[in-house]
Amino acid sequence: MRRVHPIEAESYRILREMVDLSHFGPLGRAVAERVIHASADPDYGTSLVLDEPTLEVGLEALRRDASIVTDVHMVAAGITSRETTCLVSDPRARDLSEELHITRSAAGFRLAAGEVGSGALWVVGNAPTALFELLKTDSRPALVIGLPVGFVGAAESKEALLRSDLAGVANRGPKGGSAVAAAALNALIYYEEEDAEDR
Repeated sequence: MRRVHPIEAESYRILREMVDLSHFGPLGRAVAERVIHASADPDYGTSLVLDEPTLEVGLEALRRDASIVTDVHMVAAGITSRETTCLVSDPRARDLSEELHITRSAAGFRLAAGEVGSGALWVVGNAPTALFELLKTDSRPALVIGLPVGFVGAAESKEALLRSDLAGVANRGPKGGSAVAAAALNALIYYEEEDAEDR
């Protein structure tokens, strides 16, 4: 059972006084709160696009121990108590990125798409190019958490995810990052763990 430190509990108390998240369902609130907590940025309360049935799909994927793929190691490092696949540093990704003139994150996602199969959870916190690459594959993810940060391609990649037929979590605009992407998945992990304890 995960123990909540008093500082974290106090942070959530303050957060709930600052931001009204009542427009989200239970899973949406859990994700929004965890993202806001990780970033100290209440703007995510209005910029996140969270659909309860979509988040339920992600929760079910966690319950069946689906593969988790991340664009960079910083996202993987932030994900709690689950194994992840991150191929950005794989020599094959380096070679493929040079051959195709794409980023290593995009190359890593292309490789991962051929390895993890359908039904995985894909988490993007750094590289819009990886998210664009994922959208070109036929990997059929269970859930895509698309929260890359930056002024070049980040907002556009998230809009492309939201327009796609994939189950996705994203926010509008350039904000994002490894910490918030990991936080979004952690919110579902913690929710699943608490739900399992109640069952």
